[in-house]
Amino acid sequence: MPAVSKGDGMRGLAVFISDIRNCKSKEAEIKRINKELANIRSKFKGDKALDGYSKKKYVCKLLFIFLLGHDIDFGHMEAVNLLSSNKYTEKQIGYLFISVLVNSNSELIRLINNAIKNDLASRNPTFMCLALHCIANVGSREMAEAFAGEIPRILVAGDTMDSVKQSAALCLLRLYKTSPDLVLMGEWTSRVVHLLNDQHMGVVTAAISLITCLSQKNPDEFKTCVSLAVSRLSRIVSSASTDLQDYTYYFVPAPWLSCKLLRLLQCYPPPEDGAVKGRLVECLETILNKAQEPPKSKKVQHSNAKNAILFEAISLIIHYDSEPNLLVRACNQLGQFLQHRETNLRYLALESMCTLASSEFSHEAVKTHIETVINALKTERDVSVRQRAADLLYAMCDRSNAKQIVAEMLSYLENADYSIREEMVLKVAILAEKYAVDYSWYVDTILNLIRIAGDYVSEEVWYRVIQIVINRDDVQGYAAKTVFEALQAPACHENMVKVGGYILGEFGNLIAGDPRSSPLIQFNLLHSKFHLCSVPTRALLLSAYIKFINLFPETKPTIQEVLRSDSQIRNSDVELQQRAVEYLKLSSIASTDVLATVLEEMPPFPERESSILAKLKKKKGPGAVSVSELEDGKREGGELNGGGERGSDPSAIAASNASTPSPSADLLGLRSAAPIGSAAPSAGSLLVDVFSEAGPAAPSSGANDDNFLSSAPSSSSLGSEDPAPPLPESDELLNKFVCKNNGVLFENQLLQIGIKSEYRQNLGRMYLFYGNKTSVQFTKPVEPLVEGGAQVQQVINIECLTDFSEAPLLNIKFRYGGALQNITLKLPVTINKFFQPTEMASQDFFQRWKQLSLPQQEAQKIFKANNAMDTEVLKAKLLGLGSALLENVDPNPENFVCAGVIQTKAQQVGCLLRLEPNAQAQMYRLTLRSSKDSVSKRLCELLAEQF
Repeated sequence: MPAVSKGDGMRGLAVFISDIRNCKSKEAEIKRINKELANIRSKFKGDKALDGYSKKKYVCKLLFIFLLGHDIDFGHMEAVNLLSSNKYTEKQIGYLFISVLVNSNSELIRLINNAIKNDLASRNPTFMCLALHCIANVGSREMAEAFAGEIPRILVAGDTMDSVKQSAALCLLRLYKTSPDLVLMGEWTSRVVHLLNDQHMGVVTAAISLITCLSQKNPDEFKTCVSLAVSRLSRIVSSASTDLQDYTYYFVPAPWLSCKLLRLLQCYPPPEDGAVKGRLVECLETILNKAQEPPKSKKVQHSNAKNAILFEAISLIIHYDSEPNLLVRACNQLGQFLQHRETNLRYLALESMCTLASSEFSHEAVKTHIETVINALKTERDVSVRQRAADLLYAMCDRSNAKQIVAEMLSYLENADYSIREEMVLKVAILAEKYAVDYSWYVDTILNLIRIAGDYVSEEVWYRVIQIVINRDDVQGYAAKTVFEALQAPACHENMVKVGGYILGEFGNLIAGDPRSSPLIQFNLLHSKFHLCSVPTRALLLSAYIKFINLFPETKPTIQEVLRSDSQIRNSDVELQQRAVEYLKLSSIASTDVLATVLEEMPPFPERESSILAKLKKKKGPGAVSVSELEDGKREGGELNGGGERGSDPSAIAASNASTPSPSADLLGLRSAAPIGSAAPSAGSLLVDVFSEAGPAAPSSGANDDNFLSSAPSSSSLGSEDPAPPLPESDELLNKFVCKNNGVLFENQLLQIGIKSEYRQNLGRMYLFYGNKTSVQFTKPVEPLVEGGAQVQQVINIECLTDFSEAPLLNIKFRYGGALQNITLKLPVTINKFFQPTEMASQDFFQRWKQLSLPQQEAQKIFKANNAMDTEVLKAKLLGLGSALLENVDPNPENFVCAGVIQTKAQQVGCLLRLEPNAQAQMYRLTLRSSKDSVSKRLCELLAEQF
């Protein structure tokens, strides 16, 4: 930066600032500012032309006044004029004023752009840097449109100075984050990647930030950066602190660049090239070795830089999850940090070990630190560290240590911080259910949980224990006995009364033979809690009473007397009054047989994933649950129709959508609303409600203006601009969902769109989760506002009217930072989503195969394998397609055959499939036959992309 001469001191500005600081009151400050504004206005409007110094001084004063919180409505033109000055300080002040005060919609934007273009073309490095800084600071779409094509040329030009290259890389990064559709690297890709080999470390540091961002969006285009990044990382890691003197920070060579290189490598899978992979493993081993060396300085900056690299390296090791030796070494290193005196290190170690615990290679190594983690849970002073310790205990739990961990968590729960109690309760409930070998232990654990932290036991927890007790005959008597004993405590939590009322009402007869728990004693015990409970619990107890009349006829007079009392049949609550009246009449007029039929024991609940797990995911903070778990689909019951997804184009699908705000602000926990719910199918729908948190999705008569999905452009506060054309990668995104139902459909720096869907016959229901990844509000998506870091949910009900080939389009419009974002994707709805599997014997299959012998009924394709020919993977994909995979049908055991029926409203289309892999040639022959030629052709096109 050029030296500032004495004449640039701007004494008038210093005097003005001093006057402002010396003002005794707000009124005096406003008076002084108004006086100065009047003076500046008169100078700007005067006949006498101002020199550059005066303009700079007055523009500085206006900028200072603006920073004090006062509006400035003039002086913009004078600031623009300063851009044409050849003096650095004048040009600098002009750019500073524009960066802070000029709106991207200003009428002066064209003049500003011309001045910036002149500076970029000047080849004066100082002026070029000022222009690039201004573009990055403003960062508007207009700036991107004007300069997105010019900046990459400056970045890779051979004669560009290093300081300008750094500014150009960071400027391009800023524009890409705000307007990714306008920053197209194209021909510049390889030259930008090769900046990683630049001799100037500052250029490499700036370039890698840009390359990392670009790689996250277009990994295939930038995959050549992996080998270069490994090479650069190797040179840094193996260098001594004296080799990179200008970039050595407290004896640590280039720590920021090392962290960025490690972060870039996390965008890609492990390198396929053996030499590159070996070099990278050496780097990671060197980093782990250096962590064991004695520190070269006692200053905190040295340890911070060293540990930053170490934790980023461990993150990369966890990301690859393919090197057992490195995973175990990383676990041991983190184990040493668990007892470090620095709280932040203990926190980070616990957090990283949570991820390591999920790896099959390092799970056992993590378990060796169980005593240290339990001690941290009990003794840590910082609540956030205790919470991470609880998370790690949850992650490391398995059948071998479940009872110990659950006991320790229950013990801690009695004194746990209120902020984490509900989450702790959910974790204990999940672990107790997941690893329960002896279900009497499970019942004891949950009842203990209610006793210790009843206020934090959600409905999902006690619902679940009742479901399990009802479904398991071997534990019903024990549960009744245990809950009866628990209710005898003087102070009994209401959730315990709910569980007791339900279980004794169903299974009280199993303990009635004991004189200490006779029917009348059971009833009196429950009724003694009645007046202390809320209305919903009283309603449950009344239902338990009528069940008692069926189980124990001798209690009928006592219970009828209770039901007949004024406090019941004249209760101010209509629900209690109605129950009391109806139960009284039922017990009075119904015969024993009728009563036994009406009040028979509850049937077993259908097996499904616990809704407690969904509740836990919603409790986690932003980023605590990874998106990958959405794709894992860890359902106990499996997905309908083999997990395939279904859909159609606008002409073939009737879609109604209802938007509901998601109660979770967890962007990356998109699965959190997705357990199979307990709601029965509604009368108007063949679908069960797969989202127990969301409730049944009621079809609406049409889409409203706030919906993302629209079949035609509609005018709204976002403007009447037409939907954007589908993204170039929309076909690729669609193909990812042909054989699966759940996953992340789209993600960029601003927005994440996740999908969960279910299909049956010709009907489907899709849940779209829109996550705002920024800290700024989006305006006008499904909800009028989406807060920063929040997520909203949209429900789409789908009906397949006839067969189709084109997927419907999903158009999303919202404003971010004042700029309209217009994104169009293909909704992952394909014809195979409406498959119903059909089982066939070998003879029936080939008989039907011969019947479908017309040339137009068959579609065949021979193609090269895109992936490794793994039999289990092939089976999983064919099952995901939705058809039935027929075993022992084809004479060649290497071949796969499937059968199914495509269900549409208009007709049913039978389909047969034969896949013949040739492992030696790495080729497939795929043959589809169906009763409709368009279906055969479309299915063949879709499936050929999957193998």
